[in-house]
This record gives sequence, C-alpha cells and structure tokens, in this order.
Amino acid sequence: VQLQASGGGLAQAGGSLRLSCTASGITFSNYAIVWHRQAPGKGREFAASISAGSGHANYADSVKGRFTISRENAKNTVFLQMNTLRPEDTAVYYCGATASRTYWGQGTLVTVSS
Repeated sequence: VQLQASGGGLAQAGGSLRLSCTASGITFSNYAIVWHRQAPGKGREFAASISAGSGHANYADSVKGRFTISRENAKNTVFLQMNTLRPEDTAVYYCGATASRTYWGQGTLVTVSS
C-alpha cells in the first residue's frame, strides 16, 4: 500500500494551494481519507476527512470555511483545496487511508509566509 501526498510548497498569506493524495494497493473507494498536519514544534492534528461511499466531509474548526476536501475514486486521489491560507497553516500535511486499519503516506510541506 502506498499513499503519495503532493502539492505542498510556499504560499503567501491569503493565497491558495491544492494538495493531492494518490493511493495504490487498496480498493480506494472503500477507504475514508484523512488529512492530518503537524506544525513545527507541535503535535499532529486532524485537518479534514472524507468518508468512503457518500463522500461526507469533516473539518477541523481551524480550517472550516477555508479548506475543501474532495475525492475522485476513478483516479484513486483525494484533493485538499486550501484557500485563504494563514501563517498558522504552515505544517507538514499527511494523508491517511482508513478502514479496518489506517495507512499513512509521507507528508508534504506547506509554508505560508505573512
């Protein structure tokens, strides 16, 4: 099983980035996908998730209204559209695929400058 997160980079405050998470080795449509993030010197925290099946989205309060998670099962990919970025969004973003167990990929670094 492999999950590949991509799309990170440097953005200015108020800007946008779109992260992608592409999975292989699993029946992707059967898995909920979750994004966690870890800011420098802090613990990992939940950012957003999208369920299998109905594609119900859930967000941390800190990103609600600014981030949108979506999935394209035909491409085994989940997207995290991040708008109105803030310096406090600076973190390594990790995607995970969860069903009976959770698989994690390598993270992608997002840096937001003020």
